[in-house]
Amino acid sequence: MSVRQKGGQAGKKAGSPSPTVSDTVKDELQNLQQSAKSAISSEWDYKLALFIITGIAFITRFWGINHPNEVVFDEVHFGKFASYYLQRTYFFDVHPPFGKLLFALMGWFVGYDGHFHFDNIGDSYIKNNVPYVAFRALPALLGALTVPTVFLIMWESGYTLPAAIVASGLVLFDNAHIGQTRLILLDATLVFAMSVSVLSYVRFYKMRHDPFGRKWWKWLLLTGVALSCVISTKYVGVFTFLTIGSAVALDLWGLLDINRKGGALSLPEFGKHFAARVTGLIVVPFMFYLFWFQVHFAILYRSGPGDDFMSPEFQETLSDNVMTANAVGIDYFDSITVRHKETKTYLHSHPDRYPLRYEDGRVSSQGQQVTGYPFNDTNNHWQVLPAQPFPEDKRLGHRVKSGDLIKLRHIVTDTYLLSHDVASPYYPTNQEFTTVSLEQAEGDRFNDTLFELRIEGAKGKADFKSMSSHFKLIHHPTKVAMWTHTKPLPEWAYKQAEINGNKNVQQSSNIWYVDEIPSISAESERSKKEPRKIKHIPFFKKYFELQRAIFFHNNALTSSHPYSSQPIHWPFLLRGVSFWTQNDTRQQIYFLGNPVGWWIASSLLAVFAGIVGADQLSQRRGVDSLDERTRSRFYNSTGFFFLAWAAHYLPFYLMGRQLFLHHYLPAHLASCLVTGALLEFIFNLDPIALEENVDAKLAGKVGNSNKKGGGPGTKRVVPAKERISGNSMLALWGAAGVVMTLVIGGWYFFLPLTYGKPGLSAEEVVRRKWLGYDLHFAK
Repeated sequence: MSVRQKGGQAGKKAGSPSPTVSDTVKDELQNLQQSAKSAISSEWDYKLALFIITGIAFITRFWGINHPNEVVFDEVHFGKFASYYLQRTYFFDVHPPFGKLLFALMGWFVGYDGHFHFDNIGDSYIKNNVPYVAFRALPALLGALTVPTVFLIMWESGYTLPAAIVASGLVLFDNAHIGQTRLILLDATLVFAMSVSVLSYVRFYKMRHDPFGRKWWKWLLLTGVALSCVISTKYVGVFTFLTIGSAVALDLWGLLDINRKGGALSLPEFGKHFAARVTGLIVVPFMFYLFWFQVHFAILYRSGPGDDFMSPEFQETLSDNVMTANAVGIDYFDSITVRHKETKTYLHSHPDRYPLRYEDGRVSSQGQQVTGYPFNDTNNHWQVLPAQPFPEDKRLGHRVKSGDLIKLRHIVTDTYLLSHDVASPYYPTNQEFTTVSLEQAEGDRFNDTLFELRIEGAKGKADFKSMSSHFKLIHHPTKVAMWTHTKPLPEWAYKQAEINGNKNVQQSSNIWYVDEIPSISAESERSKKEPRKIKHIPFFKKYFELQRAIFFHNNALTSSHPYSSQPIHWPFLLRGVSFWTQNDTRQQIYFLGNPVGWWIASSLLAVFAGIVGADQLSQRRGVDSLDERTRSRFYNSTGFFFLAWAAHYLPFYLMGRQLFLHHYLPAHLASCLVTGALLEFIFNLDPIALEENVDAKLAGKVGNSNKKGGGPGTKRVVPAKERISGNSMLALWGAAGVVMTLVIGGWYFFLPLTYGKPGLSAEEVVRRKWLGYDLHFAK
């Protein structure tokens, strides 16, 4: 990635001159250093532009942030999680903890106690005394800081002021970035950390001629910390790792080149470079990533709504946990109610029978129906029986244990649970569950009534307990697991859930638990609860269990949503998301980018790809349309920004989960960088002379640097003003002015939908339905 230092600062300290260097050469070196310092101090226009852009960013993000004073869209989730942290109550979410911990920290700063749980969109913050402005101020602050960070990326990468203004202006006046950063949502943290990662890597790359120096290590480690913040906020942060990792891999590949300009590195020297990057960009981010989970576990020590997602062993580490507090050992001949862990349906049966034929023509056994029922009922009662009877005088008092072979008798109909090689109603590959009479259960169907009890995480012959023993019921002869799902059966089964035998025994949705033991009276000695001690399990055991649950439930987010969209829609901004509406005032917040800015950025992405294709084709035909420096800068710098866009966008095509427009925001930021860089390229500004050698200017009077990993001579970066002196920038300024005028116009036109005020008339709403956006109050 070709970048130049802001203000033309030297990319590397001069190498130690040989004793034969003349005073003239030394004077020349000092003059060059002085000219670099003068270039820095003279770039007042960059500094002024940065100050103005930062001020406007804060205004656009904070203006009217107290409106609406109601819960908006996904604030129901992330506001709730902040409250749970402040109440130390365990919860489950598919995102890592860093971004949510920041909200909790903000609530702690303002003295909020977490009493409000953000249950419904539209709930009043004022009536419930919630410091919502403080919560919203956090993402607004990070969103505002993202804009100058984009400007600094362009400045540090050596682009002209108009290019930097265009790139940062596209983010500054983008309605989607503004809208997402004014609410209690995670995306502001994600996008800011992503932009800081890119900026830090650019600064690190510029230190490549002074490896292992203090600044080199500083920017390497800062890149790693920023990457950690990205992936600790949302797992899509791995795309930022992919971006930086690809650039680092190419950099290391260049260091291996024996013919590199800086001189060949020995293998031990290359090993140092490789180990440093692994430490800074993998080990350090991973340690910080683990640290936030340790904080997460340390804060959330009370039982809460997240308990059900975790194993009984995990739940035993939480205080006030209902499951472990109410656990009772189960003996043979107890009657129990069995409940599915995920769907919460009870194992149920009734006298009705399966129909002879199903709708697809398949034939059933016409046995008694075994279904899943959502409500407690006597038809949910089953008696646990041993596979082999105990002696009559020792019949009672035997505890059921993990690994036992058991039978389940349906008490109301006096029949025995059974599975056999008959297809279930909905799944031809799964087995039917039914019941048979005592005569059959003790006769030729005896084996088909045997089930193995496998308690999850049990060590040896662990006791079978209500609530706390999560188990799989495995049919002994056929080795299928009892399973259910959410699709209801037809009217002949009263739209109850299907119970069948799942051949995929390892599937996590095969898990059940005993909800009650109706045969035990409240006065029984077995019902008395003893005070329990909170257990402790190692951090990594808790961490890996939570990771498995996160990834499982993340992949399970496949249900449809009225405002979900596909990746192909995002660059063209074909639809948005309705966040909030108020009928009385006709006000609404509709999450939508600035169409003008998005279409310009997406168009120039296509232009970039076209230029690359044309250049490759012309080179194949022996036509060299670009000089070496221009091509190097175009591919390495602008190409790096394009890589960032592709890495943050294309992987979404491989995902099967719910997707929304906000998933494109990191990629959109990268497209803004491409737009600014390409605008400069199109108007044919000469590329910067990145690594001019002082020894070349001094006619070979200076010897090579003796610094390991460095290049020959002293490197100097030519500042933008020096590079373009004598060239007119009117065309570039004119193009930048036209782009920003159009972008600001688009931002202002859609501003009422971003800020939620003022309310619009039906005619005004219709005028904003450019691509048929599903806006409210269009009539």
